Amino acid sequence: MSANDHTTAHEEDHSGPIKTPKQLLAAVFFSFVVPIFAIIALVYYVTSGNKPAAGAGEVEKAVAQRIQKIGMVEIRDANRPLKSGEEVYKAQCVACHAAGAAGAPKFGDVAAWAPRIKTGFAALWDASLKGKGAMGAQGGGDFDDVEIGKAVVYMTKAAGAKFAEPQKAAAPVTAEAPAAPVVAAAAMPAAPAVVAAAAAPAAPVKAGAGAGEALYKQVCVACHAASVAGSPKFGDKAAWAPRIKTGLDMMTASVIKGKGAMPPKGGSAASDADIRAAVEFMVNAAK
Repeated sequence: MSANDHTTAHEEDHSGPIKTPKQLLAAVFFSFVVPIFAIIALVYYVTSGNKPAAGAGEVEKAVAQRIQKIGMVEIRDANRPLKSGEEVYKAQCVACHAAGAAGAPKFGDVAAWAPRIKTGFAALWDASLKGKGAMGAQGGGDFDDVEIGKAVVYMTKAAGAKFAEPQKAAAPVTAEAPAAPVVAAAAMPAAPAVVAAAAAPAAPVKAGAGAGEALYKQVCVACHAASVAGSPKFGDKAAWAPRIKTGLDMMTASVIKGKGAMPPKGGSAASDADIRAAVEFMVNAAK
């Protein structure tokens, strides 16, 4: 083997597969152009809808998520029958009060309920509606305020209390006589002449039978039963005496307008005649 043959063989061993310009162009094409088309095809596949079909359940779920409501309006029947205290307790309160969880007084535990009962029904009712400690508003439920009050009565009764159940406010009772004297008294300034007129005998404005007591039990009891926010306690002669001296007309006008923490008409929609009847009912209990 000559030196030339040896050199040629050595050069062929170290040369690459690309020996011509045509092979070079083919290598460049396959190295750059083909990957670009592959990437384009991949992007098209990802963005297109031609994908393997998902299961029926997944499709329905995806559709439901896309058309789900942003908000919702709940319409309640204001005239539905109210649930009893026991029903509300079993539906909501039992979760904590059955075992005394999170510091809640255990159902029927007289010792645990005694200091709470002493605060009065109004205070217990208010705490149940607004929430207290670990207990959220209405215990986290969604009931009518009166239903919550009934549940409070039910639980405290099991511990020895004798609170009366609150009642839902009824439609205002139509008065037999016009309430013009009350309106006139409310519009007049608090002058001595008004006090004198109140002291003089006046024809009472009579509402429906028992309207005063009914309104008291529906609305006024929430504060006046336990003297909440400085209101005179029902039957407390000493607390009512200075108010009674101002006269029935003046007291009725104050209730209609609202005074201190008490909103107009005690927050009710009762007629002026019924308001007067409720004031008269409370005044008679303090004489």
